[in-house]
Amino acid sequence: MVGELVSGVLLLGRGLGLVVRRPRLFLLGAIPPCLTSILVTVALVVLFTQLDTLVPLLTGFADGWSASTVSLFRFLVALALVAGVSLLLVITFTTLTLAIGAPLYDLISEFVDRELAEPPPAVDERWLRSAGRAVRQSVVLIAVSALAAVLLFAAGFVPVVGQTVVPVVSALVGGWLLGVELVGSALERRGVLTLRGRFALMRSRPARVLGFCVPTFLLLAVPFLGIVVFPVATAAGTLLARQLRGESTQPAPPAQPA
Repeated sequence: MVGELVSGVLLLGRGLGLVVRRPRLFLLGAIPPCLTSILVTVALVVLFTQLDTLVPLLTGFADGWSASTVSLFRFLVALALVAGVSLLLVITFTTLTLAIGAPLYDLISEFVDRELAEPPPAVDERWLRSAGRAVRQSVVLIAVSALAAVLLFAAGFVPVVGQTVVPVVSALVGGWLLGVELVGSALERRGVLTLRGRFALMRSRPARVLGFCVPTFLLLAVPFLGIVVFPVATAAGTLLARQLRGESTQPAPPAQPA
């Protein structure tokens, strides 16, 4: 399991090594996360500046408690609220970024496939059908992340557990849902068109998936760092998709001279 976790973490480094070979493509891939980073940053700023108002509204029932108990309780609630909202924002950030930059990230993913041995054949599918499926799947993933955020927020009220277990579970859940998005383009070119199909493949190597996805999730939670991380994560997600399918991730052999 340790080896699988390490292999997953190293995928980010391999993804970086691949995308820097195409600086123009890398820079184009940074534009969509730049736009969505602004939106996410605004949302986080609003959240942090309004915590002093939101937390008392959510915990009005504790007004009669002792001052020290109320302060501690509201501090724990604030942590839970930040963890839950951060989970939802990172997943929404990923979904929006992929939606805005879908053609660019498809190019990055296809470039990685071409750089490696045995690239998949081109898929001939109508754009409208592909876009409709992507929208439906994005809605499902955002709904799942919203439900997870609510449950994690509720768990944050539990003393000790809310401040130790909840942040870890938030990173694991967020990383897993993020991984579903990042392997999507590569798996669709291989005929895996459903979320259920992606989940099934990811469950076959969970440690490697989490080794890649959890660090990526944490990096994307840092405002504006996603501008650099996203193109790299797209390339690394293609590598992960190939590994989940049992395909080679070795470089393609050099073309033979005519």
